[in-house]
Amino acid sequence: MRTQEIGMEKFVVLVAGGSGSRMQSALPKQFMLLANKPVLMHSIQAFYEYDKNIQIVVVLPQAQLEQWETICKQHSFHIPHQTIQGGATRFHSVQQGLSLVSAGSLVAVHDGVRPLVSRETISAVFSETEKNGNAVPCIPLNDSIRELNKDSNRALFRENYRLVQTPQCFQSNILKKAFLQAYQESFTDCASVAEADGNKINLVAGNIENIKLTTPEDFIIASAYLH
Repeated sequence: MRTQEIGMEKFVVLVAGGSGSRMQSALPKQFMLLANKPVLMHSIQAFYEYDKNIQIVVVLPQAQLEQWETICKQHSFHIPHQTIQGGATRFHSVQQGLSLVSAGSLVAVHDGVRPLVSRETISAVFSETEKNGNAVPCIPLNDSIRELNKDSNRALFRENYRLVQTPQCFQSNILKKAFLQAYQESFTDCASVAEADGNKINLVAGNIENIKLTTPEDFIIASAYLH
């Protein structure tokens, strides 16, 4: 699907529903400090610095909404954004976020704990989406990989595979329609949802620093990138 519209309104839905369990922390990982600032604030700032007119939607568990407001006050964080309660799964949280997204716009869906997404990656996904309907950033694999079967395993040609990142960007009408489908366990990201609705996925280059912060080691790596 193509569009000839120029300058479509842009949204980003930041999904931040994680806990601190794998971080061995009582504090949700999106609120943990990275370079003296909560991770989620870095993620919001990346999109705001790309386009100060972008509409920012933050999806959080209900129990964390008030906590986030307090954290914003503590850090004097004033970048405009809307918050909305998430759902039981990432799929349902994205559904919630999409309810605040206008029809006929461009919408990127990003993991709130990927604070190091580059301006080049954000620009690439929005540009490709405006022209061709969607864009998903990815990076090549550096390591050899093997496929596990029931009683055996085999080497695979790594050049045929990519590591998928976010933000995954779509023309909003395409993504809203895709998210009308019933939830399936195979829906691990927006690309899998859109693909199941008959859309061809377009890949663009991501940035290697754009890691998802999941473990304490990830925070060490992210801190090194920032310095």
